Amino acid sequence: MAEQRQERAVRTRELLLRAAAEVFDEAGYLGTSITKILDRAGLTAGAVYFHFKSKEGLARAVILEQAADLRFPEGEPGLQHLLDMTGYLAVEMQRNTLLRAGVRLAVEQGVAGGQEYSIYEWWAERFRQELLSAREKGQLLPAVDEAAFAQLLVAAYTGTQVMSQISTGRADLPQRITAMWRCLLPALAPADVIAGLTVPEADTVAAG
Repeated sequence: MAEQRQERAVRTRELLLRAAAEVFDEAGYLGTSITKILDRAGLTAGAVYFHFKSKEGLARAVILEQAADLRFPEGEPGLQHLLDMTGYLAVEMQRNTLLRAGVRLAVEQGVAGGQEYSIYEWWAERFRQELLSAREKGQLLPAVDEAAFAQLLVAAYTGTQVMSQISTGRADLPQRITAMWRCLLPALAPADVIAGLTVPEADTVAAG
């Protein structure tokens, strides 16, 4: 019986998280209410407050769990894998509601009064690990600081997707990410290394 209750609680929490992601994605933090989330989930207020305590708690969960559905491309760590990951993310931002809502909420924190920075650190660390592998392979320019470049990449990606959202509803995000890399790669890797890389082209990314 206890196991059944635990399984039911896990399912309820997941249902709330998904419903919240949908509403936050559509309306943003300020435009979302607990009532809207409950209507979308088909649950009572007690379910929300048992798991999350408040709208702020729900938003924080969506921010922190934004990558839960991602299945990054397989491949040997290094620059090519980093390029493939960011190309994959460009497409997931168009179709993955949990990712999109988590990113939107992370960006909107200034308006909502939140200060959940750890998700940016998480992404930066993922990128840093790829850059460290690239360093081991001799793919990076000598002066590149892997940690600093990873932070820059998170900032550039975040700003790029915001501009894409405002401009085209993220329809042109793959193209913008391709352009971003064409600008960043010369500061990251020697010309001979860049020549051996495949920058995800917009049409290839979209097809994937």
